This record gives sequence, C-alpha cells and structure tokens, in this order.
Amino acid sequence: MKAHTYDPSPATPPAISQRGPGSVFKGPKAWVAAVVAVAVLFVAFQTCWSRIAGTYGAPSPAIHAVAVLRGPNSNVTGTVYFSQPSPVGPVFITGELKNLDPDAERGFHIHEFGDLTNGCMSSGSHYNPFGQTHGAPNDIHRHVGDLGNIRSNSDGVAKLDFADSVIKLVGPFSIIGRTVLVHTGTDDLGRVDNDESLKTGNAGQRAACGIVIAPNPLIKHNRWTRKS
Repeated sequence: MKAHTYDPSPATPPAISQRGPGSVFKGPKAWVAAVVAVAVLFVAFQTCWSRIAGTYGAPSPAIHAVAVLRGPNSNVTGTVYFSQPSPVGPVFITGELKNLDPDAERGFHIHEFGDLTNGCMSSGSHYNPFGQTHGAPNDIHRHVGDLGNIRSNSDGVAKLDFADSVIKLVGPFSIIGRTVLVHTGTDDLGRVDNDESLKTGNAGQRAACGIVIAPNPLIKHNRWTRKS
C-alpha cells in the first residue's frame, strides 16, 4: 500500500493558526464575505426591531403641557411647564412665579377640576384619585396633586426646576385639564397634629391658579369639571 504523504501546494492556504494578525481579512473574497455578513446582521436587526415595534409600539414622543397662573385676588402670576419624556417616567416641572411673598415657602398643588368659573375656588380639592391622606412629595401616602412647597427669593420670585414621579401627563390619571395652584401659606406636608393637616396641609388661601393644557393638538384635552 502506498503511504500517504503531504505534498504542499501553492494553492493550499495555510492553517488558521499559521496566519498572521489580520490575514483572515486579506484578499477580495474575504472582504466580500465580511460585507455580506454585516448586511445579513443588519437585515436581521431590522426585522427583529420591526417585530418589536409591531408588538409593543414605537417609542412614544415626550408629552408637554403648560399652565398660566393668575391670581383673581392677588398679584401673583407665572407660567409652569410640565414635560414627561416617557409614559412610565417622571414629570419634569419648570417655570417661574412672581409677586409672591419674599423669602417664603408656599404650598403648590394640582387640584382636581379644570374649572375657574369662580376663580381658584372652583378648582376643587387636591387631586386625590386614590383616597390618600395629604403628605409630602416623597411620602408613600400622599395625594397625587401634592407637590409640596415652592420657595421665593428676596424679590418674591420662585423659579421651579424639579421632578415628580407620581403625577402623569398620560393615562387615566393625567393632570392635563386639571388646575395647578399656589397658596398663600406654607404647606405643613401633613406633619401637624390636626385634621386639616392631613387634608390641605394648612396651606392657606388660594393665591393663583391656572389650568394645565397640552399645546400639542394631538393630545386629547379633558377639562375635568364637577360631576352634576
């Protein structure tokens, strides 16, 4: 029987272990193969993403809202902006209020009705769809509308820049169409031992208010009013 012998040939490529760094991509055939592989991966990714988007929907755009506050019996004015980048994320609140008492903390809440027919008095109570007691923004038990206090500087101007994870601009408990309101007193955040503390925070009278509206015409506007 003839013994098998290895006859090296110039046409035979070297073993993988013998190739130098980067030599796996040398030559036109290797480059073509690499391009084809990338194209296949890209098509696979596009197909997968299309299925995900079809099942769960494409990412939702950010929702924005605004409220212009006026004081029917005071000089307090201001504009408050709300932004929710994600339906499951926090709402970012920015803005400015003027003509407040200087160097003071004043209660700041979302009230249940978007009704200003009788000034701020017709906006109802704090927005509280889950029947909780009044509290601070970071409390487990709080009204949805409990946004704590805003603080004014020596000129009576309060600049707002904070976030809240309880209020929403989308869904059945959206604050769009309700009223944002600043009070004449400081919210005690439910820390005082009396019944009113657990209802209103003893925040005093209603200094200024405005209905939260969404400038985007694609957003449905619900003007929440008292049920007859």
